[in-house]
Amino acid sequence: MFFGIAKHNLTVVAQDAAYIKPITTDYVMMTPGQTMDILLTADQDPSYYYIVATPFVDADVPYNSSNTLAILQYAGNYTPPSSPSYPSLPNVTDRDAVKNFTTRIRALASIEHSINVPKEIDMKIFIAVSINEIFCPDESCEGPNGNRLSASLNNISFLTPTIDILQAYYKHVCEVPVDFPSKPLYAFNYMGDVGNNTLYPSLGTNVTMIDYGAAVEIVFQGTNVQTPENHPMHLHGFSFYLVGTGYGNFNETTSPETYNLVDRPEVNTIGVPKNGWATIRFIANNPGVWFMHYHLERHASWGMASTVIIVKNGPTNDASVLPILPENLPICS
Repeated sequence: MFFGIAKHNLTVVAQDAAYIKPITTDYVMMTPGQTMDILLTADQDPSYYYIVATPFVDADVPYNSSNTLAILQYAGNYTPPSSPSYPSLPNVTDRDAVKNFTTRIRALASIEHSINVPKEIDMKIFIAVSINEIFCPDESCEGPNGNRLSASLNNISFLTPTIDILQAYYKHVCEVPVDFPSKPLYAFNYMGDVGNNTLYPSLGTNVTMIDYGAAVEIVFQGTNVQTPENHPMHLHGFSFYLVGTGYGNFNETTSPETYNLVDRPEVNTIGVPKNGWATIRFIANNPGVWFMHYHLERHASWGMASTVIIVKNGPTNDASVLPILPENLPICS
């Protein structure tokens, strides 16, 4: 979403509850699920001013370009305008406006608010993010080619388990499939002319196991499967550092040379650029069972939540999860 207030500048001071170097701007761009702390100075003539949010869409699909409105109303005695001022926001499809804003975001990285971007990596995961189809017999569904729309990470569409993974793992109710691939099982030209062999994903409840304290790097790679677009990705249980983004296919040699390991923002949701990639890093110091998913509910329901991360317990009680059911938990009668 683009957001702005007519005739007022905004000063962004934090993103996802972590301080950034202050940015003065007349609009902000937020990925679904992100939060921003913004300072507003009421320094205009007393009046009414529209507060507006409009969507950003860069996929080659039909979209809704409607906006949402509120009014900033100054206190005092004055005659309200018949038509409040309206902010000048970027066009719904303006990718350059997105890039111009997001590339300005830098962690505050001060002595009081230091950051700790992992430099040495213990575990690397490469995830191809795609929109897919699930075959419907006799073209009986309402999606493309008579099929059902789906979505995947590493060509696996998430299948909701009948027993939740947290209890299955900690209570040993059943075996947890710790087999989410650390890279696509089938490598292809992600941003090129993809074939139908990547259109239909497998279905599964696949889990990634990570040692406590490991330094983890995840590269999210957008693809041209079905339709390319900006993908908002979210990981429960952690804030992580967005160390790099770029367009085209991620290159293991040259792409890391563009990383910023000095003052990149610490966030919990990112937008993977259309026709591009994004890299995050974090320390796995929060034991538990954590969901990784697309932050558009519709796509998440299609299966773009194809892995759950389990961070193992650490060496001490403080570095381990609490009992799933404490002994003193009141029992329902």
